[in-house]
Amino acid sequence: METLKIPKATWMADSTHWPGTWTVSAPEHSRGDHASIIQVMLDPPRDEPQNGTEGDGNSMDLSEVDIRLPMLVYVTREKRPGYDHNKKAGAMNALVRASAIMSNGPFILNLDCDHYIYNSKALREGICFMMDRDGERICYVQFPQRFEGIDPSDRYANHNTVFFDVNMRALDGLQGPVYVGTGCLFRRTALYGFEPPRLEDNPGCCSCCFPRLKKPATVASAPDVDPEDVQLREGDEMNIALIPKKFGNSSLLIESVRVAAIQGQPLADHPSVKYGRPPGALTVPREPLDASTIAEAINVISCWYEDKTEWGQSVGWIYGSVTEDVVTGYRMHNRGWRSVYCVTKRDAFRGTAPINLTDRLHQVLRWATGSVEIFFSLNNALLGSPRLKFLQRIAYLNVGIYPFTSIFLIVYCFLPALSLFSNQFIVQTLNVTFLVYLLAITLTLCALAVLEIKWSGIELEEWWRNEQFWLIGGTSAHLAAVLQGLLKVIAGIEISFTLTSKSAGDDVDDDFADLYIFKWTSLMIPPLTIIFVNLIAIAYGVLRTVYSTDPEWSHLLGGVFFSFWVLAHLYPFAKGLMGRRGKTPTIVYVWSGLIAISISLLWVAISPPSQNSDIGGSFRFP
Repeated sequence: METLKIPKATWMADSTHWPGTWTVSAPEHSRGDHASIIQVMLDPPRDEPQNGTEGDGNSMDLSEVDIRLPMLVYVTREKRPGYDHNKKAGAMNALVRASAIMSNGPFILNLDCDHYIYNSKALREGICFMMDRDGERICYVQFPQRFEGIDPSDRYANHNTVFFDVNMRALDGLQGPVYVGTGCLFRRTALYGFEPPRLEDNPGCCSCCFPRLKKPATVASAPDVDPEDVQLREGDEMNIALIPKKFGNSSLLIESVRVAAIQGQPLADHPSVKYGRPPGALTVPREPLDASTIAEAINVISCWYEDKTEWGQSVGWIYGSVTEDVVTGYRMHNRGWRSVYCVTKRDAFRGTAPINLTDRLHQVLRWATGSVEIFFSLNNALLGSPRLKFLQRIAYLNVGIYPFTSIFLIVYCFLPALSLFSNQFIVQTLNVTFLVYLLAITLTLCALAVLEIKWSGIELEEWWRNEQFWLIGGTSAHLAAVLQGLLKVIAGIEISFTLTSKSAGDDVDDDFADLYIFKWTSLMIPPLTIIFVNLIAIAYGVLRTVYSTDPEWSHLLGGVFFSFWVLAHLYPFAKGLMGRRGKTPTIVYVWSGLIAISISLLWVAISPPSQNSDIGGSFRFP
């Protein structure tokens, strides 16, 4: 037989086996310049059950336990200078192609590197959703994110409980929750860009506003379908010659697509199952891995494989966005798929989260920047297909709009200070109409808070932490994301917010020492400005009222109350600036002084003191 030419993907340049690190670089084998790497850690399991041995007094008895383990493969895609590797989305697509050739499981579990499986039985629950008789239209099952290593008070709302236990549960009653990047079980064929089976003829209430699309053919349309007869269609009928343009020119990959289309369907063992797999379709023995299979898997994760294909455009994880997870889930819902939110009694997965102020703000900035990109792209929910239900469209529209609320939030935070500086209350008169509106809004917000606390089962303190960080993130990261998005869309300019200094606590044995790490970033300037403007305004208002010949205490109390309300929301931010035990970094004092002086001089320039003012004599020196 002719010897297969397999790239030395798992070998170093000196012909030694790859050790798994990049500590010693070699030509064409460094961290950013290397060939595809595939290393089979555990071979595919046998078809027959394999029980363990009877244990002695010091070990467990596994004689009646099936000890087979699934195949474990390490994969690293090829990286070369000059290629756009599309970050996480490109890595996920490479894993999808490699796994299709080597195992071709009908379901794919996506976990970030900082998460781990806490409840293995949760996978069975997720698969049961998609294998149920009405589950053939479910594209993915999203699990909530649970975190460890967070400080007991959760100063920066890292648990995100309101989002995962209120918002996501609410979306589960619509077309399904959004994809949040980790802890998600996918149907492989949904990732391939196929339409769901059994699309409704009635597109919903959006048909009058959005043009109706032609009903496409599905991956499989009969219970007795054969893998060789599966038609690959999306929109209009696809020509077989166009399949390589969609998936690439790998014959093994294309063949695996046909097989996965059958394996991921419910079992057609009941007349009500119209789109199922025939009995016995999964009992075919798996052929062992050979050199040609490994070589093809290496081929599909090379840099050039995605050229002139639809990977990253309509197949797999979508490219071109910082939040590729939301866009990928949106594309599936836009094609008519639905998703499910699965909350298990025991947490399915657990992970870690950034707990110090700077890292948390940059995390929120990344999410908000992706949302702004979605708003200015073709993935805007306003441009969605009629298969996207109305309330689901509103939910996705909110994903792209919420960073813009930072503009109004900034105005809201400065209004109390402006009231104190100008000695004018926020409204001209406290008439009945204003008080009715204020009462209605207050009662609505209180009712919303009660419902959030009741549905999520959280304590009032945790809910308050979420509200505090909503204002902190809204006045810093969200505002920066809007600025980034507008500059990128209008002027084509990309800016970044870097870290310039760092200080940490002295106690290295503290489990939450990372909480006190301080790294200065320009994201902190707007909240810091709000804090000092309101503090200066309170001091100015108190002095003016105390030394005035005709003090107006009602104006003072109204302005001070709202200023304190703003400062109460920003308390965790101020606490993060102070570090631990009052060891505030010097740069905080520098910026604070500059901001305070600048605001004072600016106010004097805008509204210079009058000699005839009623408080003019209060500051005269003898």
